[in-house]
Amino acid sequence: MQINVALAGNPNSGKTTMYNALTGSAQYVGNWPGVTVEKKEGNYKKDKNVKIIDLPGIYSLSPYTLEEVVSRNYLLNEKPDVILNMVDASNIERNLYLTTQMLELGIPVVIALNMMDVVRKRGDKIDVEKLKKELGCEIVEVSALRQEGITALMDKVVDSARSKKNPEVAFRFCEDVESAIDKISKTSSVSSEKNKRWTAIKIFERDEKLLETFEFKGNDRTEIESIIEEVEKSHDDDSESIITNERYEVITKAINSAVEKVKVKVSMSDKIDSIVTNRVLALPIFV
Repeated sequence: MQINVALAGNPNSGKTTMYNALTGSAQYVGNWPGVTVEKKEGNYKKDKNVKIIDLPGIYSLSPYTLEEVVSRNYLLNEKPDVILNMVDASNIERNLYLTTQMLELGIPVVIALNMMDVVRKRGDKIDVEKLKKELGCEIVEVSALRQEGITALMDKVVDSARSKKNPEVAFRFCEDVESAIDKISKTSSVSSEKNKRWTAIKIFERDEKLLETFEFKGNDRTEIESIIEEVEKSHDDDSESIITNERYEVITKAINSAVEKVKVKVSMSDKIDSIVTNRVLALPIFV
């Protein structure tokens, strides 16, 4: 049985290096249908039944760029067996934003925690078990450049694909946002969807790409709009920004639980120089 693995991550996360390490010279390069974005796919060197589809490097699944549209359409329409999410451990806060979105797709996710050598060189520590608990997915430490941890990573990827389990999202947003998502997911328009949570969140965000094709039943759209407006009023913000803020709250909680950063000691002379500089910059300028 063939397993389709979607390789996804931020630009500069080590995704291309990982793809080359997994597939070697057995690669196919073309373009995604209808666009000029490059499409790369190949078979895993150690198991030809495992196909790796290299998605464009993106920061989000919000459909604002062509690369985001291509990646999102593939994940939603082609439904790969598993997502291999490359995460730059040295810039983990930024990388996990995309991760929180992919975890809502109803597709198993395995995180390749890359560039751990940089993290250790800084003196920082990442508790992988705690991070797994916060995010609710498998995580394996790797070095794509040194080709370390790749076999262990792919064992987890294949196991996750073969399990056929529908993953549940481990994290939650604040109470009133969760309540709104729950109400939207229970409307007749959304309740029959396979991935109710993802759909409800996108409707809450007023995601244009989804709303272009989504069919609302009866008075659901009016009812849902009133639910969204109530939360926007209480947060004094638009719905898309509210979800963005909630994602960063989730990330902050995960980081506080699992990541220990070395404290940089500042000398007394550096403190004095900083105080003097700030006071000089604050002085009025007379012409």
